[in-house]
Amino acid sequence: MLGTIIEIIYFIGVILFIMGLRQLNSPDTARSGNLYAAAGMALGIVASMVAPMGDVPNNYAWIFGGMILGGGIGAVASKKVALTDMPQLVSLFNGFGGACAVLIAGVELNNNYFGTSNMDAMQLGTVLFALFVGAVAFTGSLLAWAKLDGRIKDKGLKLPVPMLINNGLLVIIVGLIIYIVGFNPANGFMLSMVIMGLSLLYGFTFVIPIGGADMPVVISLLNSFTGLTAAAAGLIYGNQIMLVGGILVGASGTILTILMCNAMNRSLWNVIFGSFGGGGAAAVKGADGDQVVKEVGLQDLAIQLYYSKSVMMVPGYGLAVAQAQKACKELDDLLEANGVEVRYAIHPVAGRMPGHMNVLLAEADVPYPKLLDLEEANDALPNVDVVIIVGANDVVNPAANDDPSSPIYGMPIINVTNAKHTIVMKRSMSFGYAGIQNPLFFHDKNKMLFGDAKKMLQALVSEVKNLG
Repeated sequence: MLGTIIEIIYFIGVILFIMGLRQLNSPDTARSGNLYAAAGMALGIVASMVAPMGDVPNNYAWIFGGMILGGGIGAVASKKVALTDMPQLVSLFNGFGGACAVLIAGVELNNNYFGTSNMDAMQLGTVLFALFVGAVAFTGSLLAWAKLDGRIKDKGLKLPVPMLINNGLLVIIVGLIIYIVGFNPANGFMLSMVIMGLSLLYGFTFVIPIGGADMPVVISLLNSFTGLTAAAAGLIYGNQIMLVGGILVGASGTILTILMCNAMNRSLWNVIFGSFGGGGAAAVKGADGDQVVKEVGLQDLAIQLYYSKSVMMVPGYGLAVAQAQKACKELDDLLEANGVEVRYAIHPVAGRMPGHMNVLLAEADVPYPKLLDLEEANDALPNVDVVIIVGANDVVNPAANDDPSSPIYGMPIINVTNAKHTIVMKRSMSFGYAGIQNPLFFHDKNKMLFGDAKKMLQALVSEVKNLG
């Protein structure tokens, strides 16, 4: 009877996971989606703690101690983290999920070789898979966090032949797993520890070549890895909610990764097996000395915006760093009150993680219908009077269209030069995260507004108010 109740609770938890994932499709419903998913997880935890465990006693002191410690750290971290640092937090959470899989696999291997349990080939293969993928997710996410947080610079961390090293490590790890499972399951503990060490190393070498605007893709991919480890843990323990939850995370993360790869004009095969994104940070081009940068004054820009019919904002990581989203929304409200249509062009890899700009603008209460995806924005741009690029760089770089020597050549971008006028709002003429010059700065249609995005937008708001 108890087993049936547990299965029903698991089923309800899975339904809540699916409902929560569905709600995450829109910023308007994302908050409720998180609550649905959290409720499903809570049911899963409760059911797992009261489920029959056979001869294995439940140690509730350790369970509740871990929940209190982990929940407390998570709550404090989530409350204190700035929105600009959210990608780093996501990377850390991904890494901790991978670390859990490594610990689970280590315990099960210890029980198999030195304890009372005895795995068959399928179970041993599942444990080794969880060990491998969890270790890669752990160290890869840690390095992604360090890169995003500026603690490690791309230029200071290079592999001599990244493709050869990564593919070589992968072949060795997979070969060892096949050897243990197929030929030497009874004496594989030491080799399993070798697999763990090589997998932890592979997590670092996998992420080292990835730099520049490619980082949102690797975060999404590592997230899918964490989901796979959760699914593997569900198989190990016969826990349905862990299995289904892990499959949902792994599948959705993989789909998102593929979509973002398409947005970067890269294949998933290239992400996993190639030297992905390695050239971005190193391929730096200087500007032609004969090119001229035109600047715009705040008053002139305010007049231009006030009497426009259509304005489009292109937000980027610089908007997040300056915490300028609310000032941007205030300018939006003033222009809309004067009959100006204001919309936002959102590139799939703008920012440092998937959906970064959507979250940022949702915090400022920008209505979701105002946010246009890449194709919608490019279709609308020929009828836009002024485009304001706030802190974005690589996602509007025309070199992606017309410079075959550029490391971002072929990447779909927001074609802002199709609009009548463009304004780039930046602190300086410095390169973007991909480390390359942007010819847009010198384009005939473009003018630069130098300064902190938040201060410049607030000053622009004051100028527009004066016109009213």
